[in-house]
Amino acid sequence: MMNIQNNQYGNVNQRSETVSVSNTFVSGVFMWMFVALSITALTAWWFATTPSLLQLLIDPNTGGMTITGWIVMLAPLVLVFIMSGGARRMSAATMLLLFILFSILMGASLSFIFLAYTGASIATTFFITSGMFGVMAIVGYTTKTDLTKFGSILFMGLIGIIIASVVNMFMHSGSLDYIISFLGVLIFTGLTAYDVQKIKRIGAQVDGYSADDNVRKLMLFGALSLYLDFINLFLFLLRFFGNRK
Repeated sequence: MMNIQNNQYGNVNQRSETVSVSNTFVSGVFMWMFVALSITALTAWWFATTPSLLQLLIDPNTGGMTITGWIVMLAPLVLVFIMSGGARRMSAATMLLLFILFSILMGASLSFIFLAYTGASIATTFFITSGMFGVMAIVGYTTKTDLTKFGSILFMGLIGIIIASVVNMFMHSGSLDYIISFLGVLIFTGLTAYDVQKIKRIGAQVDGYSADDNVRKLMLFGALSLYLDFINLFLFLLRFFGNRK
């Protein structure tokens, strides 16, 4: 009887420790996501309110983007590929620096939205995005349903709207743009729940906490995934709630 009780207490303690490690890991992921979003928001506001910085991105004579502007627009995508492809070779400190650089460049590229939309509508859309993101994050963390199959469908949908967006760059169809925006909101709302559940499962499997270099890299990858979910959800919602200047 004593052995059974000891085993029961041992199992309970082990489960409790696993849950604690998982919660700590998830908290770390959200912390880095919020840090990155804060850096992006401050950078976007700084560029949008500083004419000399905007002139680095937009030619005041033609209204088109400068070479620097194109670099700023494309560089974040390049950094995502670098972080994904070189994760095993680089240290957590290097990945953190790239993640911060990525957040700054995203902020500079998103400064364009302040030229197209009113500040009030941007703020309203941000709060709507935060609410939707928060609800879906809670759903992803608490649901017992396996979202893996839904994740596969959502990724296929994501590829579909990327292709449709490229096609619409030449067609300039308002109806297609509306459909893409609507599907984009649905897809990134679902991906938020999927990614949170995936991050929770990763957290339950890690041994130890942030002292391990690999765990820190997993944490940053999780933060990057949630960051991209939030930003894309925000941009698609902005097409519906943003008031153009």
